[in-house]
Amino acid sequence: MLKKYIAVLVLSCTLGMGSIYAQSATPWRKGIITDEFIYEKAPYKECHAATIAQTPAGLVASWFGGTKERNPDVCIWVSRYENGKWTEGVNVANGIQNDSLRYPCWNPVLYQVPKGELILFYKIGPKPSNWKGYYKTSKDGGVTWSAQEALPEGYLGPIKNKPVLLKNGTLISPTSTEGEGGWRVHFEMSADFGKTWTMTHVPEGDKTLKAIQPSILFHKDGRLQALCRSQNRTILQTWSADNGKTWSPLEKTNLPNNNSGTDAVTLKDGRQLLVYNHVLPPGKLAKGARTPLNVAVSKDGIKWYAALILEDSPISQYSYPAVIQTDDGLVHFVYTWRRERIKHVVVNPKKLKLVEIKNGEWPKVEGYTLPEVKGETKDL
Repeated sequence: MLKKYIAVLVLSCTLGMGSIYAQSATPWRKGIITDEFIYEKAPYKECHAATIAQTPAGLVASWFGGTKERNPDVCIWVSRYENGKWTEGVNVANGIQNDSLRYPCWNPVLYQVPKGELILFYKIGPKPSNWKGYYKTSKDGGVTWSAQEALPEGYLGPIKNKPVLLKNGTLISPTSTEGEGGWRVHFEMSADFGKTWTMTHVPEGDKTLKAIQPSILFHKDGRLQALCRSQNRTILQTWSADNGKTWSPLEKTNLPNNNSGTDAVTLKDGRQLLVYNHVLPPGKLAKGARTPLNVAVSKDGIKWYAALILEDSPISQYSYPAVIQTDDGLVHFVYTWRRERIKHVVVNPKKLKLVEIKNGEWPKVEGYTLPEVKGETKDL
């Protein structure tokens, strides 16, 4: 009995030391409250492009899942956070056109109308260059959904990141196209929560700058800032000083981009928070590995400070993050975990330790080195 007790004690101490070592070895984890998978097993092989929203009934998350991205069996799945855990994912939309034709679904985006319905935007089509925008609504926090509706011809809805609501009641959907005209950013605006829409484009400036998938931030001086994924090895930005009616030409920021999706949110304290892969592709390549997955914070949207590393394994990929801040002030992230599962991380933004990002390089910390990533990702 004594030997068994000693063995258990030694094991406990070993595990404890391992936990302490893990925390000391990853200093970029301050402020994290919850780190969990939304599900462990699913009836499909791959998943991607998660989104999250807070509803009066609680958190709701969505993503697309199927055999593989672009496969016709890819559907939209939804899970709700109830009684301290996530419900089993439910298939709420598919791309069946008729008895002989089926397309994959893409990039769901959730938006909770204040004192109204939960909207689920998504795309259906063989590929991003010719997909179409659709939506469903829920009156009970994602338990049941309306019939599928198509957005007006030429409108796609929010392409990856959440819409934002202006003080004047205008809902702006950050969106983009990838068709014959190349990568182009535009914004779709609605004054009646999606019943009718208008559109505004980012004017063409430097023709070498190509961007998609913007996310919108609010600034204290009234301006809007949109941060975008690009093919230019850097996050691109555009600004609006008239509530999104017009935008400035795209320009480079001082943050790298690996040609993968990002997301951002304006916090209640006025700071800007960005989640992205802080990865500069090697050489002249436009695409880089989708790890690590980083979080940065800024007061002005220009000078950024390193805050968190959500994932740093050399095993890619950790990508396509979405972020919101809930009424209690906590920040919620959801993202793709190796295309196998969807991760949910909760952070207290007041506990973040910030270090300035200089010359576009993530700050070095004594005793900690990011794992080396070998090879380039082939992910879309």
